[in-house]
Amino acid sequence: MKAVFISYNQSITDEVQGVLDNLSIRGFTQWLEVKGRGSVNGEIHEGTHTWPELNNAHLTVVEDEKVSSLLQKLNELNKQSKEQGLRAFVWNIENSI
Repeated sequence: MKAVFISYNQSITDEVQGVLDNLSIRGFTQWLEVKGRGSVNGEIHEGTHTWPELNNAHLTVVEDEKVSSLLQKLNELNKQSKEQGLRAFVWNIENSI
């Protein structure tokens, strides 16, 4: 099992959820109005007058064989909306209940 953490501009929330739905990834935790800045050339998203945009985030735990498809679809979405920003990170899950 792998955990996939997805951070993205809140404007593409429906598209990110659509990727999960299309891959039959049912379980997730979502955080709304997450603050941050992209590591390469992303602008600050703080929800303030100066930096009004915000991010959202999803965390999902999936079978190993779904990770590649998930990352591919998220990468396609990111390419379609480069100005919005999307990052995904994968961790090993050692145990769960």
